[in-house]
Amino acid sequence: MNERTWRPLAARDRRVVGVLVEKAKTVPDTYPMSLAALVSGCNQKNNRYPLMELEADNVEESLDRLKQVGAVVEVQSSSRVARFKHLLYEWLGVDKVELAVMAELLLRGAQTEGELRGRASRMEPIADVAALRPVLDSLKQKGLLVSLTSEGRGHVLTHALYEDRELEKLRAEYQGQAARLIEDDHDRPPAPSRPTSPATNLMGLAELRAELAELRDELSKLRDQFDSLAASLR
Repeated sequence: MNERTWRPLAARDRRVVGVLVEKAKTVPDTYPMSLAALVSGCNQKNNRYPLMELEADNVEESLDRLKQVGAVVEVQSSSRVARFKHLLYEWLGVDKVELAVMAELLLRGAQTEGELRGRASRMEPIADVAALRPVLDSLKQKGLLVSLTSEGRGHVLTHALYEDRELEKLRAEYQGQAARLIEDDHDRPPAPSRPTSPATNLMGLAELRAELAELRDELSKLRDQFDSLAASLR
């Protein structure tokens, strides 16, 4: 088994490298990316969580750190403007679809399987959640994926590139949410119709979120193309 080359990254660094992967797949004509295009991509309002307002200096610092750990490389373009490309296929040891899934998690954090399928399909075709699950299994075996809720419908996952304190905080938040749902369900008076369990509540919310994510995907892709084109023309 190959030795692991990846390591946890700070939040800004995850955003920068996630943008590089996203743009390489969705708007390849503007890739490798200039610093200005990267700043614009990091600060996008769509398909990003949390929203950020990074300056060029912030992004340059992240690029320096990412170059040091072997995740990003600087290349020279014909216009002599420095451009940057990711090395995540080798750095993470993943294939094309796995990298699309990782990029969405780096850009948005924890998501349900349905949300992840819809959003990652912007970059690589994933027919449905059933087609996504072998990809998730492979990423788990590589140590790159973390489950935050129990498997099944409404299953929430995230990447493993968080720094330790961030990941522990995230785990605690989801465990706390699950505990509150169980307490609420125990305290709820009997209803005349079939009662709704905490798991069902989570499933219903997850399904609605997945549907909304899929509706937003086409608009998000168009916005990405426009933002990247505008940044490349500056």
